[in-house]
Amino acid sequence: MTTTTAKTTTAAPGYRARHTLPLRVEAVRQLKRRRTLVMGGILAALPFVLVVAFAIGGGPDGPGDTRITLMDTATASGANFAATCLFVSAGFLLVIPVALFCGDTVASEASWSSLRYLLAAPVPRARLLWSKLAVALAFSAAAMVLLPLVALAVGTMAYGWGPLRLPTGGSLAAADTLSRLALVVAYIFVSQLVTAGLAFWLSTRTDAPLGAVGGAVGLTIIGNVLDAVTALGSWRDYLPAHWQFAWADALQPHLEWGGMAKGAAVSVTYAVVLFALAFRGFARKDIVS
Repeated sequence: MTTTTAKTTTAAPGYRARHTLPLRVEAVRQLKRRRTLVMGGILAALPFVLVVAFAIGGGPDGPGDTRITLMDTATASGANFAATCLFVSAGFLLVIPVALFCGDTVASEASWSSLRYLLAAPVPRARLLWSKLAVALAFSAAAMVLLPLVALAVGTMAYGWGPLRLPTGGSLAAADTLSRLALVVAYIFVSQLVTAGLAFWLSTRTDAPLGAVGGAVGLTIIGNVLDAVTALGSWRDYLPAHWQFAWADALQPHLEWGGMAKGAAVSVTYAVVLFALAFRGFARKDIVS
């Protein structure tokens, strides 16, 4: 006598886990949020503020200065102005959109009590995190690109287009300027992956979006403070903040990769660990909101 056991499945006909919460839907949701528009407006407004500041102050150059810095060359060309905008914003301002987009993404759903409904859709937990993380990183990258693009356009209109004058002496040809600035932006984004990982991990641990965003920004500031403690010696090499301005090596007559390679390795290592902790913790977390 032959017994046939029917195979049962709990999935509805046509259900595909990978088709739930499409990136396009998540991106549109995040784009329409007020904090996204406000953050974009602030980044786009910064170059105009600096142009006005230089106009009121008569330019960054001062008589009798013997040491040339990137700020001193800000009005030399549009490319110099874009590089200066990155210099004044990389240490803190560009940290905020990364922490905001990555730290607010999951915690905000929990604070709205909509997270459990997304999972009941059903959207697999790993799929939900991947979708939100991909969109958050894409918006963070867009913020990194928006600032220098607006600065380049505004600076070119205000100061003209020309070679990138280097603080160390000499200049880069206009043909090489865009590729060097693109490299600078790419490195700043990679260096901010630590903040992204920290904010995203905190976002999966709390229902308070401001707690995740503020925690990531606060710990990033603490890292900057620790890097200023010279007594730590070589231990500072393991701090992501120690390499945050290694992109200055790209603004040299001969491109130097050593500092940027070390900084990228440190940042990516920390980020991978933090992202893994986020996925591991969220998979086991009781979702009650």
